[in-house]
Amino acid sequence: MILAGSDTTTVTLVWCLSLMLNNPRILKKAQEELDTHISKDRFVNETDIGKLVYIQAIIKETFRMYPPAPLSAPRELNESCSIGGYNIPKGTRLIINLHKIQRDPKKWPEPLKFKPERFLTTHKDVDVKGQHFELMPFGSGRRSCPGTSFALHMLYLTVSNFLHAFDFSIPSYGLIDLTGTVGLTNMKSTPLEVLVSPRLAPELYN
Repeated sequence: MILAGSDTTTVTLVWCLSLMLNNPRILKKAQEELDTHISKDRFVNETDIGKLVYIQAIIKETFRMYPPAPLSAPRELNESCSIGGYNIPKGTRLIINLHKIQRDPKKWPEPLKFKPERFLTTHKDVDVKGQHFELMPFGSGRRSCPGTSFALHMLYLTVSNFLHAFDFSIPSYGLIDLTGTVGLTNMKSTPLEVLVSPRLAPELYN
């Protein structure tokens, strides 16, 4: 679980920060949520996560746009079935294009826009744990990722503390390149370079 989760968690963190830096309003709103519920006198702890609904929505939207594994693990059908009008015989190997499904305009209005608010309004009941087939970055069913809860827990806590502890800016004007790579893991094609400065009391960093 640790081996499989290390690169995918890192990839998600990089995409999450890249998307927010290209959308400063969202980054500011996330930090305002942290300041409201946590204050600037301490770091975020595990018991705070339930209150940080906007940050949870940001991570969901990151998963929707940039699933760490854009193609699901292969499945083999143990019985014949029909999907979308296609008859698929038993024994067929099936690989699901999560990247395509999660950007389907029939399910996601403005699918190419980074809009975390959709998970607080129109899609507030959609989760990432495989119960909703329009969003399943961890897969679904008996072969879904066994580290889902672990990954979500780590992402919520890491992103929250990262945004709470630091201010971010990019060293040059313009938008960050959001081009991905081809492979099992959806890596960003260019390194993310940011300027980081503390935003909390100096004694907290000792």
